[in-house]
Formats: sequence, structure tokens, C-alpha cells
Amino acid sequence: MALIKSCRGIEPQFGEDVYLAENATVVGDVVMGDRCSVWFNAVIRGDVNSIRMGNQVNVQDGAVIHCTYEKTKTVLGNNVSIGHNALVHGCTVEDNVLIGMGSIVMDNCYIESNCIIAAGAVLLENTRVEAWSVYAGIPAKKVKTLSPELFEGEVQRIATNYVMYSGWFK
Repeated sequence: MALIKSCRGIEPQFGEDVYLAENATVVGDVVMGDRCSVWFNAVIRGDVNSIRMGNQVNVQDGAVIHCTYEKTKTVLGNNVSIGHNALVHGCTVEDNVLIGMGSIVMDNCYIESNCIIAAGAVLLENTRVEAWSVYAGIPAKKVKTLSPELFEGEVQRIATNYVMYSGWFK
């Protein structure tokens, strides 16, 4: 059973049809939308500030979502995929975004809709990612405009597939 823990008197809240892996951890001021999934060894820690997640967000194995005490909260839109072992910290992510495996998104970053953050990319504090972009590298920079084919083939496909995958475990 997943570890669901209150912190400072605040319990996490979950939408409908949410899947939490047995060793996932969700703590404190977390509000999660419908059809979200939190996978093995993932941690969503709303202990020092709030975390808000839209619908159909998947937080893959080993990923960590956190924020900064009295400074930055984390807001994730709809259809957001957080790749394996990614770190998402004190930032805003709009709808239809893929944050690649092992990437790091730091405080006060703002990722507009319909983007890919490549695997291993590091978005330094205060980076703004423009809509329909692919960012890669350390530090991450725009490497190209996101094509409709890549958007449908990666961003939308992954968000939709994780709803299906979670059904296998329910």
C-alpha cells in the first residue's frame, strides 16, 4: 500500500480513478486530479508548500516532486508526464508537457503548454520554456520547435498510455 501521510495537519487529496504504486509516497498539501498515477518509488512531498496536479498526470518510477518552504509551490497542469527519476521542484508546468527521464526542473521555472523537456536536461532556476518547444542540455536551452507529429507521438501518447498502464495494476 502506498504511503499517504498528513503533514502539518493537511492530508493529500485525490481525484477519481487514481493509481498509487505500493511504494509510492504522497505527503501533505497535495491535491491530485482524476486519472493520475504515481509509480514505484516516486515521492510527491507537499510538506513545505503546496503541490497541485491536474488530470491525467503520471509521475513515473523514482521521480520526486517537491517545493520550497514559504517560497515556491509546484503546479502541474493536465496531461503532464514526469519521467523516471526526474526532479520537479517549485515550478509551474502547463498542460501537455513531457518532462524526460532524469531531468531536473528547478524553482521558479515556468513551462508553457505543449513542450518536451529532454531526458537529462537541467532547467536552471527562473527558466521560462516557451510553448511548442523542445528543451535539452545542461543548462537546458531550446533545441527545436515541437512538431505536431512529435507532440502526438510522444506527449499525448505517453500521457494516455499511463492511464492504460495503471489499469493493469488496479
